[in-house]
Amino acid sequence: MKLLASYWRLAAWIFALTLSAGASAQLAPGKDYQLINPPQPTHSGTKVEVIEFFYYGCPACNSLEPHLKNWLKKKPADVEFRRAPAAFDESWRPLTAAYHAFDTMGLVEKLHYDIFSAIHNQRPPLEIKGLLRDPKPLFDWVAKQGVDRQKFVDVFNSFGVQTRTNRSIEMPGNYQVTATPTLVVDGKYLTTPAMVGNYERFLQVLDQVIAMARKERAAKK
Repeated sequence: MKLLASYWRLAAWIFALTLSAGASAQLAPGKDYQLINPPQPTHSGTKVEVIEFFYYGCPACNSLEPHLKNWLKKKPADVEFRRAPAAFDESWRPLTAAYHAFDTMGLVEKLHYDIFSAIHNQRPPLEIKGLLRDPKPLFDWVAKQGVDRQKFVDVFNSFGVQTRTNRSIEMPGNYQVTATPTLVVDGKYLTTPAMVGNYERFLQVLDQVIAMARKERAAKK
């Protein structure tokens, strides 16, 4: 019995060691991440920049959000994270403009996760197919969240928000982003959950890519 117990302790130790080695294994270019060529300029100063390209109507983005939210709670201090709503199609424009309106009004923390839930998790869901023709359901939903409806409408339709929305149509192409969700690290590395296989490992890969970017920055000093 003692021999059997020792065997199982050894097996458990080897299994844990294997998991640890797998988590810190060398990343494979083209499999775990892609290089962006040419690299894009960063706007994070001395910090490593992480950009999330997302779309509120994207089911995969909705699935990633809880994992990403937990990651953000323990994000390294030398990492600057920012969101970039993507618009690959004109029909994506209203929800992209919605994010920029939230950001302009200081409502991202209040509404970002809730609008994902309203679209993907609630029944009946917030209907988004006809928003380009008639954004009224979006405005109604925002008003139900306690936001001044007319103020939101004015900001949503403002020149500033529409200019930022136009930029969201152009920006993914500059970073060679072809799908959502996609995360870009320091303007040079691109990775997606679809490339990696699952959300847990995806965030492990993200941490490793950040470490690569951090090392590159240190080498340039």
